[in-house]
Formats: sequence, structure tokens, C-alpha cells
Amino acid sequence: MERELVGVYGLVALFLLIMLRIPVALAMLLTGIVGTWVLSLVSPFIKFGPYLLQFKTALWNSVANYDLSVVPLFVLMGFLAAETGLSRDLFQGLSALTRKVKGGVAMATILACAGFGAVSGSSIATASTMSRVALPELRRLNYHEGLSTGVLAAGGTLGILIPPSVALVIYAVVVEAPIIEMFQAAIIPGILAVIFFLIVVRVRVARNPALAPDPLPLSDEEKRKAIRRLLPVSVIFGSIILGLGMGLFTPTPAAGIGVFLILVYGVILRKFSDDGLTFARLKAALLATAKTASMIYFILFSADILKGFFARTGLPAFLSDWAATSTLEPYTILLAMLVILIILGCFMESLSMILVVVPFFWPVLIQLNGGDFVSADTAAFGMTTDELRIWFGILALIVVELGLITPPVGLNVFVIKSFSPSTGLGVIFRGVAPFFAIELVRVAVLIGLPVLSLFLPSLL
Repeated sequence: MERELVGVYGLVALFLLIMLRIPVALAMLLTGIVGTWVLSLVSPFIKFGPYLLQFKTALWNSVANYDLSVVPLFVLMGFLAAETGLSRDLFQGLSALTRKVKGGVAMATILACAGFGAVSGSSIATASTMSRVALPELRRLNYHEGLSTGVLAAGGTLGILIPPSVALVIYAVVVEAPIIEMFQAAIIPGILAVIFFLIVVRVRVARNPALAPDPLPLSDEEKRKAIRRLLPVSVIFGSIILGLGMGLFTPTPAAGIGVFLILVYGVILRKFSDDGLTFARLKAALLATAKTASMIYFILFSADILKGFFARTGLPAFLSDWAATSTLEPYTILLAMLVILIILGCFMESLSMILVVVPFFWPVLIQLNGGDFVSADTAAFGMTTDELRIWFGILALIVVELGLITPPVGLNVFVIKSFSPSTGLGVIFRGVAPFFAIELVRVAVLIGLPVLSLFLPSLL
């Protein structure tokens, strides 16, 4: 039991370091190294000297993974989309088409967040970029601050699920799930989220018309301009999502195609306007990509070190054995896991949570379901291990993002606050509360109807 206790102390130390605002990657690395040193003192089978020798190849092994080569490409695609004005075109085109509906620009913000989230794959990046684009327009049209900021904070959470998504790639690597099937599984839940958010905006505006201005008429010329703005965005984003969804190509070529199409569009646009891709903008996108990708790879490396420490403690195996002998209902344990993820999401970034928490939860779920090779007829959750892997991934990613809009430390809310210093945090949290509530409804629907997550992977 000594080793398991070291693992428990290590887990507590990790969360204390994170709460003290130590960078997550550094906290994981320190916990893994110091924890292994402590283990070497209490266990004669663990030698700290030979353990240190693995660092010669550990970093290379963490990043030299073909599945992870898609990460910097998707990140670059998001930054190029922002630098070439595609995010602005997406919002302005959608807002022009929806402006004749009361609350239409707020709805366009949701749709634009979904579209940009499909490229950036990051909630915080989506919230930041779309705040820069949409918030001035929402204010110019006199939308209520609570609705405007709430829409942006909630819309940002769409970035993690709508494929292609960096978080989906990381989760698939952690649990050894097919990346393309994870992308396919996320399509219907992602569309469901967009529909639910649009319903929330519509209901709020109907109940309180003062939240949004009266609809504005749209001329034929404005419609044509809106369509022209949306055409390149639709072709680039649509080809990637459709190709992935239909299995026409794998994620890495898809990301490469996306980067190439945006580069071509940026170069062509430069000949006709000032919004094209200049050398300065390309340099800014490349530098931002290098910083973001290096941060992600450092987190992955640190997570590998941490995972090795916990594996040596035997804590994941101990939890799995406990789950197998527990009298608690499997769905009760699943719900407890989801609640823990929501709480941790208030303090941790989504990728870090996936890398730290999922390796603990996943073995427990396998045991609860009946083992690695259980059939759907005899499994506790009524599905095979491969189906459980996909279904749990969708649920986990949704609740991870819920933490980003949950008080008191919702990271997306603070991103919005940085673009709207005059708006109180209470106003933003109240504005995002209806979206949080509808997200809980979506989680309940996906738990009750796993087919919504599993239908497309089984079909395609």
C-alpha cells in the first residue's frame, strides 16, 4: 500500500501546484520526477539513476508520433484564418444574413464561433478571436452586455468538440482511439450544441426584447456581399470537415490541405485588398504557431513523465480494482467523473485535464463495463470497449469545456473580460448561465442516447 499512498500524495501535490498557478506542464514534470525519487526510497525495485537515463529519449518519443503531427498544422490553420481575415468574413457574412431576425447577430456569433472553432480547435483561441471581431459590432448595435459576452463565452466552448479539434486528437492518443472516428463521433453532438445555443438566444430575446435591437432590413447588395464573404470560408472549412467526416482523408493530410488553401486564399486576396496575407502576417502566424505547438508538446512530454510515475505507484490499477468490486452503479461513477471534470475545468486548461485525469478514469470505466473484450450484450454500459472509448471521449470533452464558463474561475469568462473591462464578471456569468444550463441538458441527452455519438462512426 506504500506505493499507492505515494501516488495519492503525488496527485494532491500536483493539484496544489496548479492552484498555486505553477504552469501545468512544469507542475506535472516536477510531480513526476520528485514522485519517482520518493518511490525509489520506499521501493527497492525502483532505481532513480536508471530512471533519469530515459530523459535522453523521452522528449523525442513524446513528439515523434505521426498522430500528433496534425497538432501544429491545425494550430497554424487557426492562426492563418485569423491573420487573413477569414474569422472576420465569417462573422460579418453570417451577421448580414441573420440581421433581419431579432437577436440575429448574437446567433451569427454562435455560428461564427462554431465555424472558427472547427479551425482553431481551441476554446480560448475561439473566444479571444471572435471577441475581437464580434464584440464591437454587438455593442454598436446596442445588444445587452450580458447577452453579448455570454454568447461569446459560451460560443468559445464549441472549439473543443467541432472537428477538427486538437483536444480530440490528444484524447484519441491517450486512450488509443482512432482519430478519424473521434472526429466523426463529434459531428452530431457539435451540431446539437449549436442548435441548443441558438434556441437559448431566441428564447432569451423573445422573453426580454430589450436584450437585442429591432431587426434591420437587408438590401440585395448586402446579401450578395455576405454570400461573397462566406463563399471562401465555406469552401475551405467545408472541404476539410466533409472530407474528414466521410473518411476521404486522414487528419494530417486534411490539416495540410487546410493550411494550403488558406495560404492560397491569402495570397490571392492580397492582390485585391489590404486584407491579404502579407509577409508580416505570415511571420506572426508562424511565430504564434511555434509558441502554441511547443507549449502543447511540452505538456505532452510532462504528461508522459507524470503517467510513468503514477503507473509505478500502481494507483490507476488500484482504482480499477476498486471499481470492479464496488457496489456503486456504473452510471453513478460515470456521473461522479463528469462532475469532477467540470470542477477541475475551473482551474485547469482542457488539454492538461485530458492528459492528467483521463488516464485515471479510463481504466476504471473499462472495469465497470466488464473488461477489455466485453460484448455489447453483457457490458454494463451496453456497448463494446471501442464504443465506450468514443462515447466517453465526447462526454468528457463537453464537461471539460463547461469548466471554462463555470464560476468562480471560468477561463473563457476572463478572456471575454479582457476585451470588455467595463463589464462586471457577475454580468458575464449571468449572461452565460443559460448556456451552461442547456449544456447540462445536452450532456443528459448524450448519456441517455449514446447513438448520437456512435451513429456516424458505425455508419462511415
